[in-house]
Amino acid sequence: MQIYGPSHVDGPQSINRPHAPVSTGPAKVDRGTPVGGDQLEISTAGQLVDTVHDLPEIRQDRVQEIRAAIADGTYETDGKLSTALNRLLDEIG
Repeated sequence: MQIYGPSHVDGPQSINRPHAPVSTGPAKVDRGTPVGGDQLEISTAGQLVDTVHDLPEIRQDRVQEIRAAIADGTYETDGKLSTALNRLLDEIG
């Protein structure tokens, strides 16, 4: 109801706002662009930790064998060095 001065009173008014949108059907939802939605960004450190968790277990027995061979001077043989060099050259070229 609107009142204009002490002697003039208008009748009842609608409870809807005059600028309220009128629905013409079901709303279309664009799911391509999230508006105000949650996003997850994993840092480089987090990605590295995830990669480390995917690595196979360390074989301590094999590590000890290789350490002992290196200490004895029997680990680096000409055949192993040649194989390593060939693999390196294949990888580079």
